Amino acid sequence: MSVLVNSIVMLGMLVVVPAGLRLTGAAELDRIRRLWPLFAVPGAVSLWLPRGTAATTALAVCYALGAALLAMHAPHRLLRRSPSRSTAPAEIALLTALVTPSVAALALVAERSGHTLFGFGLGILALTVPHFHFAGFAAALVAGLVCRVADSVAGRFAALSVPLGTLLVLIGYFIGDWAELAGAVVLTAGMWTVAVLTWRSVRTGQRDRITRTLLAVSSAVLAVTMVLALSWALGEATGLPHPTLAWMAATHGLGNALGFALCSVLAWQRLCDRTDPVESRTA
Repeated sequence: MSVLVNSIVMLGMLVVVPAGLRLTGAAELDRIRRLWPLFAVPGAVSLWLPRGTAATTALAVCYALGAALLAMHAPHRLLRRSPSRSTAPAEIALLTALVTPSVAALALVAERSGHTLFGFGLGILALTVPHFHFAGFAAALVAGLVCRVADSVAGRFAALSVPLGTLLVLIGYFIGDWAELAGAVVLTAGMWTVAVLTWRSVRTGQRDRITRTLLAVSSAVLAVTMVLALSWALGEATGLPHPTLAWMAATHGLGNALGFALCSVLAWQRLCDRTDPVESRTA
């Protein structure tokens, strides 16, 4: 399972995050996006080195520094916007996307150094890293983009429920399985809404077959992978039979990484290459 999880994390570090930052169209993120490989490559290398060594920890810390620099853009962006725009659902989703890689990076440093964090074992920390790259960064970013295209009650619900669900899942780590289940329910509702809006509002009218296919795949994958997330959270809370962590990594994790996150950022990049910069919609 470690090989699979490491490969998924590398995809998030090296591809999804920098591609997602380009989709924001925010000029203030251009510099961190260009510098991102300087942080992401050491972080990716640390995944494959022996746990607990000084070199491994140092490389993980390097990635954490990049994630921290990215997170610092969130309060800056929040303060320089008017109150109405700072609290807009799409803006909240984007701010969430900027912050969540730092949560993943914190878990990465702890796991790669061989230390538990807040009472969580190394296995949970290792799975937290991909979770907050994809259920955190990618999901929030795409929800915000969808909200701008489908500016409706459903779009705003998606842009708010995905960050809220992600936050509730994080809180559930500390409170207990039932709180984590509540977060999974909210996050699933948001992601299913993203899938429906992507299929009905974003995909519709696209003449480019590749873009339509990528959007269709991302929508269909979410419909399946979020059922798995719900079943796992429900099983953890109630004791009912549910998939193992290894099975979740091979299905839910891999599906969300390739089928949702990668297909989504590729599709949105193709959309942005043919239209005005996304910043005109996300600003």
